[in-house]
Amino acid sequence: MTPAAPPPSSDESTVLRRESGIALTDQLAALFGQRIVAGLLAPGARLPSVRDAATRYGVSPHTVVAAYDQLLARGLIEARSQRGFYVRDLRTSAASQSASAPASEAVPAGVPNDVGTLIRTMFPAGVQLPEDEHTPTAMHQAPAMSSHHLGKPSPASGVLPPEWLDPSLLTRALRRAGSQDIEASGALYGSPKGDPLLRAMLVQHVEALGFQASAAQIVTTTGATHALDVVARTLLRPGDCALVDAPGWSVEYARLARMGVRLLPVPRSGDGIDLEALAQLAARHRPRVYSLVSVLHNPTGHSLSPVEAHRILQLAEAHDFLLIEDDSYAAFAPAHSPRLAALDGLQRTFYVTGFAKIVAPGWRVGCVICPPRWTDAVLDTKLIAGLNTPTPTERALALCLQQGWLRRHAEATRARLDAARSRCVRLARQHGLHLAAPPAGLFGWIETGVDTERLGQRLLDHGWLIAPGHLFYPERRTSTCMRINFAVSQEAAFWRCLADEIRALGAPSPSTSA
Repeated sequence: MTPAAPPPSSDESTVLRRESGIALTDQLAALFGQRIVAGLLAPGARLPSVRDAATRYGVSPHTVVAAYDQLLARGLIEARSQRGFYVRDLRTSAASQSASAPASEAVPAGVPNDVGTLIRTMFPAGVQLPEDEHTPTAMHQAPAMSSHHLGKPSPASGVLPPEWLDPSLLTRALRRAGSQDIEASGALYGSPKGDPLLRAMLVQHVEALGFQASAAQIVTTTGATHALDVVARTLLRPGDCALVDAPGWSVEYARLARMGVRLLPVPRSGDGIDLEALAQLAARHRPRVYSLVSVLHNPTGHSLSPVEAHRILQLAEAHDFLLIEDDSYAAFAPAHSPRLAALDGLQRTFYVTGFAKIVAPGWRVGCVICPPRWTDAVLDTKLIAGLNTPTPTERALALCLQQGWLRRHAEATRARLDAARSRCVRLARQHGLHLAAPPAGLFGWIETGVDTERLGQRLLDHGWLIAPGHLFYPERRTSTCMRINFAVSQEAAFWRCLADEIRALGAPSPSTSA
């Protein structure tokens, strides 16, 4: 049997193995084909130029052209005249963006072409490569890749590392929940709005965050992502306009775009929201909603100041739009952080939160706390889409809140994250790297000075998977920023490799005082 091409090595000279018995052309095609199929190169991503690839992998330009020809034959990439080779998007777009829209108001009507990239890397099982007569032996025998298959921690990760979780907490809570009564065991449909004990505990939970709500206003969901979807489907119709953070979370862009909603990107940085741009967009387009992260924004880590929060509420009142407040990272934030729901009194604000980030990614429990007049409509959307949410995990979470287990676990996790963040910041500065936003919460927003999509491809050769900045915008664009997860970016080797590859791409030598 012909031996499989080895996975990328931390030693760049051994990425392609001349002694393996596999043609270098097939190895190079396998390397890129593997990454495309596994979702590590997003549709629309530009492959390295023939000259760059030849230099980087120590092969002739003819070898690179032949490898790209294999990928073209498989339909994985496309050649664009005078521009190079790009990963093909094989999915059907809902619609195309209006060609007449000004660049400053770019509003994608179809699904963003890179939304699946980060999502796929979250799961432990890689994407299996298809095996057919068009697939070189080296390609279909090579293992599929995800963040879990690169053999190193993944700075691109969006969750806490498994060793930070507390399995005993989950086991204890589920065992006790299952023994309480037949409804809590999941044998029967639970309450349509969600487990009564959980909703009672959530009332106390948000009181600690500074606002009042009744259990009647709470509708539980299978995680915060589901909650955002339920609210969006309740409030929005095709053709409506929605304000969204830019940068922000691509899943939100994809969800709204698939509904036929026009996205209005509101510029946001580590210094805050561009309130003037927000005011202009609101006046010009009359949006229906503004969906935003108020505390520990993904990816910058920014939290709204009281001044920003008050101004957003003023604009919402003046231009009659509703607010969808995503507080998915509440467990990592100080309790005194200003929430729109607290300042607004839940008049225009739909408050969304979840517990997967702090408890476990597989524990999909979240909720929407609604303005009273909207609760029935949100409940109807939930029931139509999925009838009910799982009672056993809801009751288990209620017990975690009631017994103080979650509070103690969250306190320990925040302390651990604070230490990890401090180490990452120290390592970044030692290697001359600059944080584009003050470090806070789970994520860091790093300014590299180079195109981070190209940077990400180079780092893959060393086994490091990063989250390039272009993944966090609703329109396709080049970004020099990248997001890291502080909890899984503590290895000094990663920061050395990052700094080396930035220099290799031609950025100025970093200053150690940055």
